[in-house]
Amino acid sequence: MRVFFVCAVLLLTSCHKAITDSSLPNVVIDTAGFTKYTITAGAHYAINDVYKPVETTHFYFTVQFDRSAIYHSTNPENQYDINKLYGFSDNDSGHHQYSARFGWRWSDSALHLFAYVYNEGKVVSQELGIVPLGTKIRCGIDVTADTYVFSCNGYKQTLPRKSVTSKAEGYLLYPYFGGNEVAPHTVNIWIKEE
Repeated sequence: MRVFFVCAVLLLTSCHKAITDSSLPNVVIDTAGFTKYTITAGAHYAINDVYKPVETTHFYFTVQFDRSAIYHSTNPENQYDINKLYGFSDNDSGHHQYSARFGWRWSDSALHLFAYVYNEGKVVSQELGIVPLGTKIRCGIDVTADTYVFSCNGYKQTLPRKSVTSKAEGYLLYPYFGGNEVAPHTVNIWIKEE
């Protein structure tokens, strides 16, 4: 009997874990192979934000959002600020000078994804679409000499790149809440690099 119990425990703990939000029965996060990035209440940065150099022409990942992506800003005008999801700085510069990343926000009862670029310190963003919570969303940025081509589940959007290199060269940019306000509650985002 003891051997059966030990085998059952090993089988159950070796399976990948899925998280289900009981208030939204159709929202299930498959955590297998994903890294969970947590932005705690009152913070901007994810707690597992570590420096990682990037040199690439193709940057792809899959992301999942759960119910914690639903929030209401203290100042209603800030509800339309774009939170940062994932991407990289460029031109071996700070990310407020040169960078390309995805952004997101909860507004109008939906999760919106954005292409979000800094060139010479100026921001350009473009909405990529609305995505449902609990869905695996494949995102990518292809880098050319003068463009960033953002893709999101097959949809593509091109934004300009003012470059000094043929590849993107910089550091990884992790999930960040804000705009002006900090996270009103803990926000969890699951990302799998490709």
